[in-house]
Amino acid sequence: MLRPVQGMGVLISLCSIVFSVFAQTGTSTPPGSPARVRARDLNIAPGVFPTGKWNAITDVAGVRVGHTTLWEGDNVRTGVTAILPPGDNPHKEKLPAAIFVGNGFGKLLGFTQVQELGVLETPVLLTNTLSVWRVADALVDYMLALPGNEDVRSINPVVGETNDGYLNDIRGRHVTRKDVFNAILSAKSGPVEEGSVGAGTGTAAFDWKGGIGTSSRVLPPESGGYTLGVLVQTNFGGHLTIDGVPVWRELPKNGKSGRPGDGSCMIVIATDTPLDAHQLQRVSRRALAGMARTGSTFSNGSGDYVIAFSTALRGLPTSDTRSTGGRAKIQDEELSPLFEAATEATEEAIYNSLLQATTVRGRDGHVVEAIPIEGLKQILSKFNRGI
Repeated sequence: MLRPVQGMGVLISLCSIVFSVFAQTGTSTPPGSPARVRARDLNIAPGVFPTGKWNAITDVAGVRVGHTTLWEGDNVRTGVTAILPPGDNPHKEKLPAAIFVGNGFGKLLGFTQVQELGVLETPVLLTNTLSVWRVADALVDYMLALPGNEDVRSINPVVGETNDGYLNDIRGRHVTRKDVFNAILSAKSGPVEEGSVGAGTGTAAFDWKGGIGTSSRVLPPESGGYTLGVLVQTNFGGHLTIDGVPVWRELPKNGKSGRPGDGSCMIVIATDTPLDAHQLQRVSRRALAGMARTGSTFSNGSGDYVIAFSTALRGLPTSDTRSTGGRAKIQDEELSPLFEAATEATEEAIYNSLLQATTVRGRDGHVVEAIPIEGLKQILSKFNRGI
């Protein structure tokens, strides 16, 4: 049984948390959703490095991902996605971390402390724009209740967002504390559910249905054999390009109206490479190169953020962003393969978010269609790409 959280007037127990996981109501994916594909199923394999076993951020040992998908009535299409670092208590085993801002039109909570101290001390949670603060409040509840945190007086929750208000009743702020706990406690390693799930339930990209996508890269032994994984929440505009093919010219858009062409993209990078915060920021910048390859225009209204953390140097002090606790980190001269891996994995994760997404009808009858796989195959074949 977890201990009560002092001074909050509420009792957080293991029983209530377990109930949060197993007693969800109205939180399912759309019935009858057709099977979708990933980029590799179409023989789209950006870059030169191989993937990990799952081709997911969970290929980094100890990293787990969980979703809560809210699909209620005609108007609620939203959710929460949780990315958990290794270990049971990230506040006690802080990880080196950095955040890079491509375009700052967003509400990324926890940004300044990560930048100042260079560490991550909570899971990273993703949701919709107007639910950031409720999600953060629930994340603080979760962290304070962890054994060993009885005397903690400060928590820096890291919560990112994109605006799903075209398909979702965003003003209703339907995400609850139970939904947040469910996403965290259901997080697991292995394959990651993608597309119209979790924080990607109501999002759109390139005027097609977007969502959650993930990918990974494994460096060759001569470059350290490290693993780097990426998870994205796509909700942005531009001119869709896949493996260099101008899909936007060949595939008519789905004809929906009323949604502006700009939006946001949250990118989370995990790696087992021993990196300090400064090096992680350098790696995080290269994720935007992968986003650019997909045709993003980084418009005025796009909130594009990259959160990167290393699992290799756990338990760092918070007083020095470059501290490694006496453990060896790689040299800057060895970073170039990681730059390439971050670019490749981000590009593929974005493709997976589109290819795995299903058509969604939501608020006020708005519909965002999934990109048609058969039509896409024909276009790729025309340019001697894919299968």
